[in-house]
Amino acid sequence: MATHAKVTSIDALEVFRASLIVFLSKTHSGLDQATDEIRRTRSWIQHDRRTYWENEARRRARALDQAEQELLSARMAKAHDNLTVQQMAVHKAKRALEEAQDKMRKIKIWIRDFDGAVEPLAKGLNSLRGFLDHELPKGIAYLSEVQKIMEGYMEVQKRPAEGAPGGEIAAQEQMPAEPL
Repeated sequence: MATHAKVTSIDALEVFRASLIVFLSKTHSGLDQATDEIRRTRSWIQHDRRTYWENEARRRARALDQAEQELLSARMAKAHDNLTVQQMAVHKAKRALEEAQDKMRKIKIWIRDFDGAVEPLAKGLNSLRGFLDHELPKGIAYLSEVQKIMEGYMEVQKRPAEGAPGGEIAAQEQMPAEPL
C-alpha cells in the first residue's frame, strides 16, 4: 500500500462543489417552472378552454339560428338573388357550430385524460426533486469534508521532516491520534 497520495488540486474539489450548488439551484428553478406549467395547463384546459368553447358554441348556435331565420325570410319574400347568399351563410354557420362542438368534445377528452397522460411524467419530476432535496446536499457536504481532509493532508505534507529540528514536535501536534 502506498504511503503517500498525490494530490494535484484541492481547488478542483471546490470548483466541482460550487458547480453542484449552482446546478442544484438551477434545477430546482427548472422543476418549479415545470410543476407550475403543469398546473397552469390543467387549469387552462379545465376552466379557460372549456368555458371558452361552451360560450363559443352558444354564440355560434345563435348565429346559426339567425342565419336560418334570414334564409326563411328570404324564401318567404321570394328573393332568389338573396337566397343563395343566405344559404351560404347558413352553411358557414353550421360549419362554425360543428367546429365549436368538436372542440368541446376534444376539451372533454383532454380533461378526462390529462392527469393520466401527465402524471407519469410528473412522478419523474417528483423523484428528481427528492434526489435534489436529499441526496445531492449529502454529496455537497461530503465534498466539503473531503476537501477539508485533503487540505489537512496537504498541511501535514508541507511540514518539515521528522529529522529536522522541531519537525517531530510539529508533526505530532498536527497528526490525528490513532484509535486505540
